[in-house]
Amino acid sequence: MSVALQAVDVLAQEETVFSGLGAVGYGLAAIGPGIGIGIVVGKAIEGMARQPEMAGQLRTTMFLGIAFTEALALIGIVAGFIF
Repeated sequence: MSVALQAVDVLAQEETVFSGLGAVGYGLAAIGPGIGIGIVVGKAIEGMARQPEMAGQLRTTMFLGIAFTEALALIGIVAGFIF
């Protein structure tokens, strides 16, 4: 019994060590989508300023770009849980 309990204690300690790495990995994975969303929104605002009559179409396209870029962050968090 003593050996089995020691093995469980070792596994529990290893789990706590690696749980912090998942948060760091997700933080690194969120940098890319954050930059991407900033670029998408900035370019959409620039386009709206240049051609105000296209604002509605640009806004729709901007939200689609944000959704696709945000999918990268969701993939990053799922990968953090898997690995």
